[in-house]
Amino acid sequence: MQYYTVDIAGLKRDLMRCPISDKLDIAAFILFGDVEVTVHSATELIKRLPEFDFIVTPEAKSIPLAYEMARQSGKKYFVVRKKAKLYMKDPVSVTVRSITTDAEQTLILDGIEGEQIRGKRVVILDDVISTGESLKAVETLCAKFDANIVAKAAVLAEGDAAERDDIVFLGVIPLIEK
Repeated sequence: MQYYTVDIAGLKRDLMRCPISDKLDIAAFILFGDVEVTVHSATELIKRLPEFDFIVTPEAKSIPLAYEMARQSGKKYFVVRKKAKLYMKDPVSVTVRSITTDAEQTLILDGIEGEQIRGKRVVILDDVISTGESLKAVETLCAKFDANIVAKAAVLAEGDAAERDDIVFLGVIPLIEK
C-alpha cells in the first residue's frame, strides 16, 4: 500500500493512495474518526476566516468539521443533504458530480434552513476542494436564498484547487499521476 504525507497547518497525516482511474490516484483524506485533525483544522480555519453567521456544508465527510467549527465559534451550521427528508419544508435542490463520486448526485437544502441564511454571512465548508463542483452546487443553493457567501473553506485543496485564490485551506494534496 502506498501513502502520501500531508501537512495540515503543522499536523501531519499519512493518507492512503486510492486509484480513481488507470492513470490517476488521489490521497484519500477521511476526516471521520480523526478527532485531533478535526479539532486542529476547525481552530486553524476559524483563525483564517472573516466574520460569519452560519456554516453550510455538504453531507457527509465534512460534518464533523462543521460541528467542531460551530462549537468553537458559537455559530450554527446546516448540512446540505443528499436525499430529501420528511421533515424538510420546501426543499431546494441542485445536481452535482464530483471527482470522488461515480454518478450524478442531488444536493438539497431545507427551505426552513435556507430562510435562516437569507442575507446572512455564510461560510461554505468542505473537507477537500478538488474540482470545485460540490462547492459550486452549495454556492448555487445558498444563492437561491440570497446568502452572502463570505468564504469558501476546506481542510485540503487537491490538485489545481491549490492555485485558487478564492478558497481558504490548510494543506495541499496532489492528484498523483501513475
